[in-house]
Parts: sequence; C-alpha cells; structure tokens
Amino acid sequence: MFKAIRRFWKYLGAKLNNSFNEKADPKIQLEQAIMEAQEQHRRLKEQAANVIANQKQTELRLNRSMDELEKVNANARQAVLMADEATTKGDSAKALEYTSAAEAFANRLIALESEIEELKTLHLQSTQASDQAKAAVQQNSAMLQKKLSERQRLLGQLDQAKMQEQMNKAMSSLSETVGQDVPSLDEVRDKIEARYAKAKGMSELSETSVESRMIEIESAARNSEAQGRLAEIRAQLGLTPAADAAALPGAAAPAEPAAQPAAAPAEGTPGTA
Repeated sequence: MFKAIRRFWKYLGAKLNNSFNEKADPKIQLEQAIMEAQEQHRRLKEQAANVIANQKQTELRLNRSMDELEKVNANARQAVLMADEATTKGDSAKALEYTSAAEAFANRLIALESEIEELKTLHLQSTQASDQAKAAVQQNSAMLQKKLSERQRLLGQLDQAKMQEQMNKAMSSLSETVGQDVPSLDEVRDKIEARYAKAKGMSELSETSVESRMIEIESAARNSEAQGRLAEIRAQLGLTPAADAAALPGAAAPAEPAAQPAAAPAEGTPGTA
C-alpha cells in the first residue's frame, strides 16, 4: 500500500512538472536560469574572496613573524655580548642577568622559528588555494558570459519561433473554412475567376460581332473626312501646299485651265477659200 502511494505521488509530481513545463513561458524560464547562474557566480566570488583574504592574512602574519624573528635575534646577540662584557669586568651579577635574558631571547627565537615554519607551510597552501579560487572565478566568469551570449541567441530564436507560429496559424486560417456559412478564400477566388473569365468571353464575342465592325468602319470614315476637311483649311490658310491638300482624301480637285482658241490661218496661205 505504501509503495503504491509513493509511486502515485511520484507520478503525480512528474505529471504536474510536465504540465508546468508545457505552459511555462520559455523566456521567463531562460531569465530564471540566467539569474541562477549569476547568483552562483556571485557566491563563488565571495568564497574566492574569503580564500584570497585568508592567504593575505597568512602572508601578513608571516611577514610580521619574520620581522620579530630578526629583532629577537638581534636582542639575543646583544644580550650575549653584554653578558660576556660583564664577565670580563668581573660583575658576576650582571653577567648572570644578561645570560638569563639571552636565554629568554633564545627560547623566543626557537618559538618564532617554529611558528614561521608553520606559517610558511600555511602560506604555501593558502597561496595554492587562492590561485585555484582565482582560476575557478575566471572559468565560471567565462561560462557565465557564454550563457549570456547563449541567452541572446535563444531569445532571438524564440522570437523567430513565435513569428513562424503566427505565420503558420495565419496561413492555416486562410486555407480552412471558417464556418458553415462562411466560404473559404479558395472558394471566393474560384468564384471571382469564373466571373472574370465569363466577362472576358462576352467581351470577345462583342468585339467580333457585325455591329461592332460597322461602328468601327463608320468611325474610320468620319476620321478620314475630318482629316480631309482639316487639310483644306490648312491649304486655304497657306499652312499646307495645295498639292498636298489635293492629295488628301476628300479634297476638291483643282480646276483645269480653259482651252486656247485655234489661230486664224494667214492670208495667202494655200488651201484657203
């Protein structure tokens, strides 16, 4: 029973997750992924900063211990010299005091040397960790930049996908019947083309009829007569030579010259009465 309930719960969770992924806006999901990557990069930088800070602190402690070691070493040498000088002068009390001070400085030297060795080891480890942290930040920064560039490409691809979906939807709506009483675009186109073809056919029949030919001949005759009349007017005005006007159809023929009378025979000409 418990096993069946657990299986059903997992199935329900998977179903809800699948339904959510189908209905979720990819643009918002992409922004969520980028925000999560940026948050991870910020946390990584904070951790790397802590590692680098630890390395810097270790380096400061090491330098401070090195300086103190140098001072203690100088003090120990001075205490030994002063003890030796007191012994030479026969002042045993001061020689004993200086010797005790020199021993204290020597013990401090031993402690500082041990501490410096530990700090050197720690500094080496912290330096390696710091270098690794810097490399990790640089690598993660490059990956983040790549994700940001990928986001721009995916956003452009998403916009193209949405535009293509709208175009597909529009094309499908143009080729499908909207309803029972509304014709499709193909049906309307066929109807218009049929009416256009019928009108063209009637026009061709009208152009080849006898009446249309008669009208065309009458129109041509009127045009010819009008051209002749215009030629006469131009000839009268002296704008067109008369010969050209006479050559035009409808122009009046020029009058022929009158016949000359025959010459009278001379007197004394043979053959006259």
